[in-house]
Amino acid sequence: MNVKNIVIVLLSGICVLGFSQTKNTATFQNIKPGYYQNYILKGIEEEKTEPTPAPKRTFKIDLTNVDYPKSIDEFKTSWINKPISQGNTGTCWSFSTTSFYETEIFRQTGQVVDLSEMFTVYWEYVEKARRFVQKRGDSEFGEGSEANAVKRMMKMYGCVRQSDFSGLKNGKTVHNHSKMYEEMSKYLQSVKTTGAWNEALVLETIKAILNDYMGTPPTQIMHQNKSISPLQYMSSVLKFNPDDLVDVMSFLEKPYWKQAEYEVPDNWWHDSTYYNVPLDVFMSIVKNSIRNGYTFMIGGDVSEAGFDSFHNVALVPTFDIPSDYIDENARQFRFSNKTTTDDHGMHLVGYMEKNGKDWYLIKDSSSGSRNVGKESKNFGYYFFHEDYIKLKMTTFGIHKDRLKDYISKFSK
Repeated sequence: MNVKNIVIVLLSGICVLGFSQTKNTATFQNIKPGYYQNYILKGIEEEKTEPTPAPKRTFKIDLTNVDYPKSIDEFKTSWINKPISQGNTGTCWSFSTTSFYETEIFRQTGQVVDLSEMFTVYWEYVEKARRFVQKRGDSEFGEGSEANAVKRMMKMYGCVRQSDFSGLKNGKTVHNHSKMYEEMSKYLQSVKTTGAWNEALVLETIKAILNDYMGTPPTQIMHQNKSISPLQYMSSVLKFNPDDLVDVMSFLEKPYWKQAEYEVPDNWWHDSTYYNVPLDVFMSIVKNSIRNGYTFMIGGDVSEAGFDSFHNVALVPTFDIPSDYIDENARQFRFSNKTTTDDHGMHLVGYMEKNGKDWYLIKDSSSGSRNVGKESKNFGYYFFHEDYIKLKMTTFGIHKDRLKDYISKFSK
């Protein structure tokens, strides 16, 4: 064999190796009503403010010949509370992080506790309004936020049990913040228009609106026949320290091995304590942590063709990018051109290995994970392929012990 033929054979081998992943196909699928339309909207029909969208089609992966997990029973999991719905609200950040904190409390103390997500949401709105006034309207006031907002609110206000504050009034069973948010938003815009920057008056008005829709959060709760504050409950009873939790990201746009701001609108207070690590470290922490009994809150994009809520599956199709080509550049490219967006927060609670790759069990509060129906044991969960985490999940929050092997690399 001459040199030319050897080169051709070698190049052919490289091509075969580089494109050895089985190709995926996709189909146009009619978007059918799911849990949101069939349960959430019916539960709040009298409050409905949004018109029913016209039927449309979407371009999704064809899962016919894809080997993916079919049941939560296939996964090794840590202790978790059952999934609960966030209803018609943009509060996934609170539901996912609160779920993570409940698991952390159990891991550290053995206590089983069902914490109130809406207690945190209430005070988050108050602090958003405060900053809106202080910045003279130049501050985000939306329903969304980030995982470390829960940490921030708990340090300021503590936490309470679901039974202490549900955020549901008058027998309602489904959270619906559409009218409440609209009322607060309009009020703050009128404050901006008129220049009525009286902080005390604005916060009093915002609290009045919140109280009307959600109820008044307690300043004292009962524990073992004693009245204690939410801060005392967190520190003395749960023995929980929010500062033990840290946030991790992996983006080329920021220097690695430094703490930096995660620049998305929901990081409305411009938190710059995110630990930015190379992608291989990001994934190593994910893989090793879940195998060692640590769960974590994870956030990112859930609007891809490889994300199928009716089968609880999220993967990266080859027609997007082959697995071997998912790297830091592919990840940053999608974040920079906004095809990876900061959509949703979830709780990563388990893992399994399949065909040499990890799949992760994701506990979720949104309607999409409930499209399989209440009778399914997969109700409220997703199955994420490790490539989906690697390409499309932007940040995660985890116990600081999982960074101890890396913390010395960070510049002061």
